[in-house]
This record gives sequence, C-alpha cells and structure tokens, in this order.
Amino acid sequence: MNTALTIAGSDSSGGAGIQADIKTMTANGVYAMSAITALTAQNTMGVQGILEVSPGFLAQQLDSIFSDIPPHSVKVGMVSSAALIGVIAGKLREYGAVRIVVDPVMVATSGARLISEDAVEALKGELFPLADLITPNIPEAQVLSGMEIFTAQDMERAARYISDTYGCAVLCKGGHQRNDANDLLYRKGRCRWFCGRRIDNPNTHGTGCTLSSAIAANLAKGQGLEASVERAKEYLSGALAAMLDLGHGAGPMNHAFDIGGAFGG
Repeated sequence: MNTALTIAGSDSSGGAGIQADIKTMTANGVYAMSAITALTAQNTMGVQGILEVSPGFLAQQLDSIFSDIPPHSVKVGMVSSAALIGVIAGKLREYGAVRIVVDPVMVATSGARLISEDAVEALKGELFPLADLITPNIPEAQVLSGMEIFTAQDMERAARYISDTYGCAVLCKGGHQRNDANDLLYRKGRCRWFCGRRIDNPNTHGTGCTLSSAIAANLAKGQGLEASVERAKEYLSGALAAMLDLGHGAGPMNHAFDIGGAFGG
C-alpha cells in the first residue's frame, strides 16, 4: 500500500491540521502517518491554546517513521518555529524523502501573520529548496514574492518569481476572493490554470490542509504533479459540496463524503 506522511500541528476539533490530513489521505487511498509539530486547543471559533513539541521529540517521531515505514510522499503543514523547521529539513535530507509538498501556513485569510519572521526565513532557506511543490494562498504568495496580487496576471508573475527563487513548483491558490476558485500551477517555466467552481459554503475550515494532503496522496500513488493537483481539487470540491454544518463558527468540510460501504452507515 502506498504511504504518505503529514508533518503538521494537531487540530483538536478535527477540521484542519493533522486530523484533516489523515482523513484526506485515507479517503484518497493511501496509508497516512503523522509527525506532530504542536498540539492546539481549537474549535470552529478559533484557537484557544498552542503547545509546541520540542525539536528533539519531533526528531524522534521522524526517525520512528522513516526507519520503519518510509513514506512515498510527505506533506509539511504549519510549523511555527525555525528550530522545528530545521529539524524537519535535516531529517528529510537524512532519509532522502521524496515527493515533498509544503503548505507554507504563514498568513491567515484576514492577513494576520501566523509565524515569526525567523520561521519564515527558515522556510525559505531550508524547506522550500527540498520541496517538489509549495502551495501558498494569495496572502502568502504576496509575502514570498514581495508583490501585491489583484489579478490573474499578478498571480502568474508572483508564482514565477517564487518558483525561480526557490527552485520548486508553485501552486498559487486563488480562493481568497481574487478569482473564485481558480488555482495557478507554475512549473519549469510553464503556467497551467486549474479552474474550479466557487461553492457557496461558509464552512471552509481546513481547505488548505486538505488540498495539499490530497496532492501528496496522489503523488504517493505515482500520479504526476498536474494530475495530482487536478484530482485534489476535485476531492476538495466534493468535500465542500457535501455541505457539512458543525459548530458555531467556520466549520469543517466532510472529508468522508465519498466513503460508503458496510461500515459507513
């Protein structure tokens, strides 16, 4: 069975982070493993507390995984400190990890910065050069490129700059009220747009985690990058269109919308 590893924080409400990644990878047909960077107390209303793991313990988790069940792909989500980013990059190099997808969780939809400046620099200097793909949203792409993004042409310019600077493919996600749900993949000098439909669902907690994990799952199964992105977008649309409505705030999606059978009822 193909395997995938997520390296990210835990979401106690189950809608994002490690929990969303495991659900997504399972639904997309791979065996999911996890290395947790932080525990959070959070729900659909917000984050009430964060407890970061130590660099040494994160290293132990990664050693345990790679020495026993080497993953066919790796997804890296939110990592809040430069020390933890350094551990991740070191272990990915040590074990020769392949098919690495980095979701650079740096900026909230509101525009608020989520990680420190030294952590941003560590992402740029240590993780991005190892990645096959990074998946910034528009606020994150603005930080990484130093450009303002308002149009499709702006997205293309920013994605080209980021890709040329860090030597990886870039999926610039357009779901932040710029151009509906259209995402731009820039790879090896070529742009490809993946057009999606805007689904009228306010419950979008964990969309970025879900998309990057679905891409990693498809890469783990041996699909090419463009096919993996296309399939991941289809899965995300299905999870949103299922119209799950839980909690009092921005709720989660239904990651299990396509799971049926004897044990699903």
